[in-house]
Amino acid sequence: MLDVTVIEDPAAAAASLDPIRARLLAELAAGPASAAMLAGKVGLPRQKVNYHLKALERHGLVELADERRKGNVTERLMRATAASYVISPLALAAVQPDPDRFRDQLSARWLLALGARLVRDVGTLITGATKARKRLATYALDGEVRFASAADRAAFIQELTAGVGALIRKYDSADAEGGRDHRIVVAVHPTVKPGTAGPAGASDASGTAEGPKASEASAAAPELTD
Repeated sequence: MLDVTVIEDPAAAAASLDPIRARLLAELAAGPASAAMLAGKVGLPRQKVNYHLKALERHGLVELADERRKGNVTERLMRATAASYVISPLALAAVQPDPDRFRDQLSARWLLALGARLVRDVGTLITGATKARKRLATYALDGEVRFASAADRAAFIQELTAGVGALIRKYDSADAEGGRDHRIVVAVHPTVKPGTAGPAGASDASGTAEGPKASEASAAAPELTD
């Protein structure tokens, strides 16, 4: 079972968003179960559960884990194909966010558009790497910082932008034969507190620093490594 997988197909996304099927996915992420075992947990007849399981299996969201014989009946034990799922913006391709439509580094909506593109592109890369049976070279940095004031936050973002920009200028080799393009996204936003409807200081601006066009990677050409 994968830790997380990205759903790109609209029909699969629709199947995963159905409340009953989402509940079945959650149950099967915890461990393999049959339609009969799940029926009691979700309060539905076994036949209904089996119908929903077949739909999820058709879209690759669940798979056969084992079969066992019970009298004259063969019981199929199903399991989720991943512990969690993320729906790619490709599932809504016609209206997916386009961060290139506008670029406002202090806009929370632009940050959201960047995040959506990140999900889309990494999902595409993972799909390509899986089909090619190759490893995917990625890196992520995650941390938290408490700013004493809005002025400190602004100064931090200014230094961060200058520092990342300097690194890009230092290592960007636009004309390097055989080089590989990589996209760089750095985001700063208020921390979302557990159990709250929104982040603390939700009115604060969010900032992003992104690498220039020369360092952008094309989603149509996944970066694969052996």
